[in-house]
Amino acid sequence: MRVDTRFSTAAEMLSTHIRPSRLIASAAAADLFLKLECELPTGSFKVRGAMYALAVNLQGRQIREVVASSTGNHGAAVAYAANRHGVAATIFLPRNPNPLKAQKIASFGARIEECRGDFAEAREASAAYAQRTGAYLMDDATDPDIPIGAGTMALEILADAPDVQTIVVPVGDSALIRAVAAVAKARKPAVRIVGVQAERAPSYYLSWTKGTVVTTETADTIADGLATRVPVAANVAAIRELVDEMVLVTEDAMLRAMHALLFDDHVVAEPSGAAALAAYLEMNPKPDGKTVLIVTGGNVASEILRKAVSYQA
Repeated sequence: MRVDTRFSTAAEMLSTHIRPSRLIASAAAADLFLKLECELPTGSFKVRGAMYALAVNLQGRQIREVVASSTGNHGAAVAYAANRHGVAATIFLPRNPNPLKAQKIASFGARIEECRGDFAEAREASAAYAQRTGAYLMDDATDPDIPIGAGTMALEILADAPDVQTIVVPVGDSALIRAVAAVAKARKPAVRIVGVQAERAPSYYLSWTKGTVVTTETADTIADGLATRVPVAANVAAIRELVDEMVLVTEDAMLRAMHALLFDDHVVAEPSGAAALAAYLEMNPKPDGKTVLIVTGGNVASEILRKAVSYQA
């Protein structure tokens, strides 16, 4: 299987805006490495997809405004990309959004619309707004260009760790794991891809397990980056084909992993960013050979960070 040339083209384009994120050895175990997407501009991997998607679409048409729904990190990435390209941005957030992420979105000049319901409602509101105004809707779960930008991360992992055997990926809307799995398996078919969801937001885990779309009534988790309640059918089909294993982690496990990352690796991660380590710490047996954990973001609210700092097993 050959890697889609769009990934290498995206990597070249992004290199003018974003430095490759670091891959560092983890203190948790030998042959364990952390891909620090939390160090990218906006503090998460989402900037890869947003920057690429907006740049590609601007080449083909005039865009005056981009609109997105988000629990925070995708919104900040869209706002950042729009700011860099001189385009207006409107971001729809669920009720009571992560205050740090909302502040970051505003700092990039985007207009924020806070909805009364959860992320599913914010997503519907953003789509209606785009339909009404003609704005470019950059939907994180369905935009075909976002995974191309996100997949550049896998090229970096394989360049820095060509002998990697397992990559553990947090799963929210699934764009990241679909892209990383597609690139990694095209280059190295034997690599094992493990997806991680929050136990209290298990929609893609349940969908992967059952082979069909399974929605949940709520996605009540401290990991707002993983709080997806309504999977997309095409995405479920993709992860069924590409992902070798899906696991769930508890709220307590993510706090424990945040604590370990902070004090052992000196890395600040939000709950979704610590989910890969949370999963690894509970794996029995551990994966064979070199394992890479993707630390997807570091935009953690102060209240959650205090809980992680004071965490005691």
